[in-house]
Formats: sequence, C-alpha cells, structure tokens
Amino acid sequence: MTLSLFDQFSSSTLLGIPLIAIALTLPWVMFPQPSLRWMNNRLLTLQNWFIGRFTQQIFQPINVLGHKWALLLTSLMLFLISLNMLGLLPYTYTPTTQLSLNMAFAVPLWLATVIIGARNQPTHALGHLLPEGTPTPLIPVLIIIETISLFIRPLALGVRLTANLTAGHLLIQLIATAAFVLLPIMPTTALLTSILLLLLTLLEIAVAMIQAYVFVLLLSLYLQENV
Repeated sequence: MTLSLFDQFSSSTLLGIPLIAIALTLPWVMFPQPSLRWMNNRLLTLQNWFIGRFTQQIFQPINVLGHKWALLLTSLMLFLISLNMLGLLPYTYTPTTQLSLNMAFAVPLWLATVIIGARNQPTHALGHLLPEGTPTPLIPVLIIIETISLFIRPLALGVRLTANLTAGHLLIQLIATAAFVLLPIMPTTALLTSILLLLLTLLEIAVAMIQAYVFVLLLSLYLQENV
C-alpha cells in the first residue's frame, strides 16, 4: 500500500500516549544546566554567549518596558530552534509542522502585545489604524484594511513557520526516495541525487534556525509598536 507523503506529519501514539508530548518535553531535558562551579564548561559558555547576543540583538530597539519579555522570547527562541533541529533527525516527529501548535504560540503572544498597547497607550494604538493625512473618503476603507492586517498577523506567524518546515521535510523525503529508487538502476545519478540531498539538508538546518529567529523577531516588532 502506498503511503501519503503527509503521513510523516501525523502525530503517532505509543501505548495510547501521543508522542507529541514527548517531542515537546525533550528539548528542555537536553539543555545544559548551570553548575555551581566558578568556571563553566565550553557548552555552557557557548550557550550563554548565544543567549546574550540574541537578547541584545532583539531588545536593543525596544524601550525598558519591553525588556520584561526578554526571558519569555529567549526561551521561545531556544525552544523553537530545538524542536526544528531535532525534527531533522531520522525517525523523529516535528511538532512545529502542526499549524495548531504554531497558532497556540502565535495567538496568545500577539494578543498580549495588542492588550499592552491598548492599556498603556490607547491613542497611539488606535492611531496605527489610520495613517496621518489620509483623505476623508478613504478613512473607512483604510480602517477596515488596517484592522484586517492587524488580526491577520498571528495567522501569518503560524502559517509561515508551518509552511517552511513542511515544504522542507517534503523535499527531503522526495529526494531521498528518488535516490533510493535510482541506486540499483543508475548509480551515478543516485550519487548526484544524494549530494543534492546533503546540500538540501544543510539548507534545512539553516531554515530551521532562521524560521525560529524570524518568529521571535516579528513578535518583538509587534511588542515594539505597543510599548
């Protein structure tokens, strides 16, 4: 029986337990924990350097009120990178290919930024719906367009992450299947296909990291507009 290419994105179960729960818990187990010693090892030093550089890059244009989000967004960044990278290993499951999970991250965080803006500076938040100097006949149309664009932001966050990871996994599976089928028939072509598969895997590693960074970066831009 021929299986669908999208079967790899369905959450499997073991003894009635969904494996997505294990996949979501595993990254936190793998992170190195700080020690009580004065000197850290190389892995902890690299992790602390990465967290420091990321926090500085994200929160440099945001004022002091938005710095309270540093722990939340940094943890989300590490979590998404870990899930995306672990999903590239063979016989693994990638939870971030599920739109429901990505929307569960995007909607509450986006809504929190909107609520913060409406509470702290309601006039400035409502001012985003109507650019200055708009002609009077266009005011109702622009308000509707800006409102739709505001509410479509979390959907764009979730769909972007889901679509990029899903497309990458599908390409890897298609090229790997082609290399496996061509191996007994045309070994030279199969070798070239395997080289292409290796290059695509390296590209997907970069995509896994970049998409996690873009997800958090857009959230920080939404936060910057409302603080």
